[in-house]
Amino acid sequence: MMRSILRLGALGCACLGPAALAADLPRHAAPPPLPVPPVFTWTGFYAGVNAGYGFGSGSDSFTDPTYGTISTGGGRDGFVGGGQVGYNYQFTPGSGFVVGAEADIQGTTFGRSRTGLVGSAPFYDVGPSLDWFGTVRGRIGYAVDRILVYGTGGFAYGGGSLPSFAASYTGPLPGTTRTGWAAGGGVEYAITDRLSARLEGLYVNLDRGHRDTIYDATAGAYYGVAPDSSAFGLVRAGLNYRFSTF
Repeated sequence: MMRSILRLGALGCACLGPAALAADLPRHAAPPPLPVPPVFTWTGFYAGVNAGYGFGSGSDSFTDPTYGTISTGGGRDGFVGGGQVGYNYQFTPGSGFVVGAEADIQGTTFGRSRTGLVGSAPFYDVGPSLDWFGTVRGRIGYAVDRILVYGTGGFAYGGGSLPSFAASYTGPLPGTTRTGWAAGGGVEYAITDRLSARLEGLYVNLDRGHRDTIYDATAGAYYGVAPDSSAFGLVRAGLNYRFSTF
């Protein structure tokens, strides 16, 4: 009987030994989870610069009912460059719709030919050039993480200067500023959380206040305003820096 009791006790110690030893071993805690990076959002104020090329249409010649064939300098093409400021709001960070507003101001090298022919007589165009223009537009688009595709449209305005020989014109001179509208679209990519690059196409129409063709024949030459389209397209690339993200 005593032997049986001793055997049972020895067996119990053998079974409890490993468990007791395991309880005394140091415990290894699970590593903490890695931090989740914040989801990218386009929300915030930004400012930037842009440069590109503008191209327009214009007639090299036209027929006037009084003076006959009139040849002018043609269309509007040249460099455009300037800056922009704006604000975006993204409804759902990561991927989702983005709305915003933007204003820009641009300098141009559009110029225009100041001379032409009325039949065979010299013609001096006293119409203004387009030296600068600006827009105030709304924007709406859709973002997939750091890629934003958008459309834009709104108010446009611009101005220029009259040629020196406009003082020789005896009729009412045209104004040097004009207004209209602009519309287009583009794609923008966020290189970093703050810096983004974009490519944009825009159509600008500044034909409001367009004057009819008028002439004044003096000193053996004709002075006047030739029909001139103030509508043009442009393609420009830009960089934006975002001042705030939320």
